[in-house]
Amino acid sequence: MTRIVVVSAGLSNPSSTRLLADRLGAAAAEALEEADVAHVELRELAHELTDHLLTGFPGPALADAIEQVRSADGLIAVTPVFSASYSGLFKTFFDVLEQGLLEGTPVLIAATAGTARHSLVLDHALRPLFGYLRAVVVPTGVFAATDDFAGRDLDRRIHRAAGELALLAGKTTPGDSATPQRRTPQDELAEPTPFEELLRRASGAE
Repeated sequence: MTRIVVVSAGLSNPSSTRLLADRLGAAAAEALEEADVAHVELRELAHELTDHLLTGFPGPALADAIEQVRSADGLIAVTPVFSASYSGLFKTFFDVLEQGLLEGTPVLIAATAGTARHSLVLDHALRPLFGYLRAVVVPTGVFAATDDFAGRDLDRRIHRAAGELALLAGKTTPGDSATPQRRTPQDELAEPTPFEELLRRASGAE
């Protein structure tokens, strides 16, 4: 079964960030038809994250959260926007992950803010962060301003992004050739996909 881990960094309770994270997780589960979706709420790990920065050792709850991310076939990462970027709590969690832990992992990025003025945070902050961590960021990111939660366009973007994550994270079951297994960067270097095959996939040809 495909395992999706949703990491959200909302500070309030209830939180629009957690609301968006829940909707993205549900859409990913729907797109995959059968998936194990786990949630990591960083608000509950704030003290252990600080302790880890000072001591270099994770507490039990933080260690469990890191292990969940390690075992994920796909990751959904959602942050509120503070000072035109991701929150400090969000960044701290990804700072304490060991080097290479997210390499080759499909990641759906998302963010929330009060107004649409902050929508560029997806491209100028989140994509570079996960690019540095060598994750595979899905093409569609999801930004939600306060007003977006009342409209239909947000739901459309959520399902489009979730579908892209499902394509990258989905596993092939025995006897099922419809869904290709995710190729890692090592796979591509050892056995690169022919350019003709890439063109065929892009055109949708069988």
